Formats: sequence, C-alpha cells, structure tokens
Amino acid sequence: MPLALLALAVGAFGIGTTEFVMMGLLPDVASDLHISIPSAGHLVSAYALGVVIGAPLLAAVTARMSRRTVLIALMVLFVAGNALSAFAPGNGSLLAARFLSGLPHGAFFGVGAVVATGMVPPERKARSVSLMFLGLTVANIAGVPAATLMGQHLGWRATFLGVSAIGLAAIAALALLIPHDHTHACATGLRGELAALRSLPVWLALGTTVAGFGALFAAYSYVTPMLTDAAGYAETNVTLLLALFGVGATAGNLLGGRLADHSLRGTLFGGLISLAVVLALFPLLMRAEWSAAVAVTLLGMAAFITGSPLQLMVMEKAAAAPSLASSANQAAFNLANAGGAWVGGIALAAGFGTTSPALAGAALAVLGLAVAGAAYAVDRRRALPSTGRIVTSSHVLEDSEALHP
Repeated sequence: MPLALLALAVGAFGIGTTEFVMMGLLPDVASDLHISIPSAGHLVSAYALGVVIGAPLLAAVTARMSRRTVLIALMVLFVAGNALSAFAPGNGSLLAARFLSGLPHGAFFGVGAVVATGMVPPERKARSVSLMFLGLTVANIAGVPAATLMGQHLGWRATFLGVSAIGLAAIAALALLIPHDHTHACATGLRGELAALRSLPVWLALGTTVAGFGALFAAYSYVTPMLTDAAGYAETNVTLLLALFGVGATAGNLLGGRLADHSLRGTLFGGLISLAVVLALFPLLMRAEWSAAVAVTLLGMAAFITGSPLQLMVMEKAAAAPSLASSANQAAFNLANAGGAWVGGIALAAGFGTTSPALAGAALAVLGLAVAGAAYAVDRRRALPSTGRIVTSSHVLEDSEALHP
C-alpha cells in the first residue's frame, strides 16, 4: 500500500480524536464556562451539524480543485477550528468554533477516499479506504483516552491545543506524501457533481449508511448505563471498555476492507446481519461482566465491517461525482449518529429497560439490510437487457419464441 495513505490516516486520527473527546470533557467544560452539562452537550451537536453541512458543501465547491490542495486546506480549517476552541472565551464562541471544526470532517474523508482509491489497483480499493479509516478507529483506542486525560489534568483547553498539533502534523504529512499526479479532480463542476447525486442507487446507498450506523449509535449512545446498571461495572472501568470497542472497530475496519475487495455487497450484507445479531443478543450478554466486554468488542467489529464497503459503494454509484458522494456519505454517518441516539432514547424513555436501545438498534440494522436489499434489486433490474430478451444461465431466447414456439 502507498505510504501516502499514512498521511490520510494521521488526519483521520486527529478528526476522530476531536469528534469523540468532547463527550469525556463535558463536565470540565461545563464547570469552567459555568453552564449546565445539557447545555455543554450542545457542543457535540454543533460539531455534528458542521459535519452534515460542511461535507457536501465543501466537496461541491472544491470540485475543480486539486484534491491534494483540498485535503491540505481542509486540515488547515480543522487546525483553525480547534485552536479557536482552545481560546474560546465563552459558550457561544466555543459553539461556533466546534461548528467550524466539524465543517472539514466529512469532506476530508470524502476527498481522502477518492485519493486513496486512486493510488491502488482496483482489487485493493476497499482496503485502501479501510487504511485511511484506521486513523479514525485507532483514535478511539489511543487518541480519545489520551486527550481526555490531558484535559482532566491540564485543562480542557490543552486538549484542543494538542489536537491542533496533530492537525499540523497531518498537514506536513499530506504535503510530503500525497503525490501531485493522483489529485486532479474531473472538471465536471458543481452542476455535474450535483447531477450525479440524483441517482436512486446513490440515495439507497446513503440510506443504508443512515440505517446501518444508526443501529450502532442507538446502542453505543447508551452503552455506559448498560455497562454500569445491567452488567455491574463500576464507572471507573467504562473508559477501558470503550477502548475495547475501539479495538473491535479497528479489527472490523481492516477485515471489512480486505473482504470487500473480494465481495463488496457480500461483505455489506454479512456485516449488517452480524450487527443485527450482536445487538439482539445484548440483553443476554449484558448479564455478566465478561460477556458484556465481549459484546462491546463485537459491536465495534460488526459495525465497522460495513464502513469501507458503504464508502466504496456510494463512490461507485456516483462515479461522476465521487468526492461529493463520498462526502455525503460522511454526512449520512453523522445523521445516523443523531438519529440512532434519538431512536435508542425513545426505547429507553418508554420504559423497556436499560438494554432496550440495543434492541432498537437491531431493528435499525434489519432496516439497513432491507434498504441494501432494495439497492441490490435495483441494480439487478438495471443490469437486465432492455431488448425484450429473456436471459437464462445457458441461453437467450426471444420473448416471442419462448411463448410461441
């Protein structure tokens, strides 16, 4: 694999760290800014809103630019947003800075996926995407815990300065390792990029992302009370268990990339089925500490097996606008984050039990499987000849001949 993928992984590591570290810093931020924890929680929403808006917008307006230049510019914006977060004097300015930090997130992964697949032969495209996403999953193992500890001991502002430093390292790596001859986007322009998103298969692929990863976040958003109230873990051990989720996600990401190069749709279907099964077993697995640890690890693995296949599928369905479609998939991922948490919260508020969000997630995984099945049916229908012939495995017959020999 090209060394340039390392530069993309470094950027993904920084983005993954800043996205998830805020959850662990909410009490410190709330105390320092004299706001409630629910109000501080809006900082998480501000970042996600930045991702959803910035992903398709920035990918579309930079369609004619060199992709290498776009990646570096996006990381500059990322550094600026995190540096402004570190020096934000109040809640309002911090909300704006977090929104700014989220703007380059989706476009970076979207354009980065196009660059990654352009540097490898066709049989390694999914694997190249998974190596870029490796930075995101490793961030959950090392980046987020380290940044959280930094914030707890040196203050939450030091965390965002540290993330800014990771961004600067990513800029240097991108400038040194991303080759110029693999970065020029096709000159379709904004109108051509938007037109490529009108395809039904593209929207079905995006819908699969929303439902599939919504299944993950329906359970993961409430995994802490599951581990403490159902499995009996102390709150001090939750951070370690979340690192196990990162280990599972990293393994699933690498496995999904390798399998998808052999069977893209088979890997997607298998991942969604595995995710539904794991989530359906959560009420049983959360009855003991050891099985709960296994459940969290399997959740990360099953969910992220589908990451690379979904990214690659969206890009293939919108071949005329791969950057925009790939970025839109990242926006879909963040919609899944918000929507999955909402669905899981409904199950919890209805009094169905501590582990009920996992069952709601299993239902979403089945929905994702249904959408993926519909996408497959559409592809099969479009692949059939339109010449009035009946195609069989052994021969071709004219309709009239088949009905009237």
